[in-house]
Amino acid sequence: MRQYNLNFISDENLYNHVKDTVLKYRFSINLRDFNKNLIDPIKLTFDSKVYQKNLNTLIDDEIMRQIDKSNTNHIGYFHQNIFKYFGNGWNVPAVGFDVVNETQKIFVEMKNKHNTMNSSSSQKTYSRMQNKILNDSSAKCFLVEVIAKNSQNIAWAVFLDGEPISHEQIRRVSIDKFYEIVVGDKEVFKKLCEKLPLVIEDVLESHNEEIMKSSVFEELQNISPNVLKSLYLLSFSRYEGFSGFAI
Repeated sequence: MRQYNLNFISDENLYNHVKDTVLKYRFSINLRDFNKNLIDPIKLTFDSKVYQKNLNTLIDDEIMRQIDKSNTNHIGYFHQNIFKYFGNGWNVPAVGFDVVNETQKIFVEMKNKHNTMNSSSSQKTYSRMQNKILNDSSAKCFLVEVIAKNSQNIAWAVFLDGEPISHEQIRRVSIDKFYEIVVGDKEVFKKLCEKLPLVIEDVLESHNEEIMKSSVFEELQNISPNVLKSLYLLSFSRYEGFSGFAI
């Protein structure tokens, strides 16, 4: 194992955490998975004709879109669970707040992007934090955003019942500022990002399996050699007249 030289996490723990994240990634997809949300063959027909794209390319794009959607959750795992390796009272509870330090009385809700919460979920999260500091006046609650608009550590202002409300102990914090709070180094998140490609490369070198396996095209051609026809039959086979569908 190469040395990553990050003084806030051991080489072994960083490697294993990245490996755990990579292995959570989705590496295969079949036709059943592909059609879980019901593929729209009419949209694919429009897209193919309007953008003059090969249908196989569009299906590949849709496969990657679905895989990317599930993998986004695993990036959340990476951001949240890395803090269990930092020591000094930081842990990742099985339930409740995402990251907690009972000694420092810091309670964290973590979001990947600043715009992932609508007003209802923002209010619910804020109310939960408000309840925490009402029950423990020394508690500090953070909404930590990995992809924030700015590098920031500010009071989180929301609207509750149409009224603006904020509290100095309920903070909206970008991930770089949160790492600074945890480690005490303003550039620590940058340092992690610099090393991350190397760690992923090291993990993938030891991962001998084929990166992506898809049986979607093979299964579509089992329905009909005409892939577009197969997509229509996949979605509309129970509709009137489609037993004799020709395209």
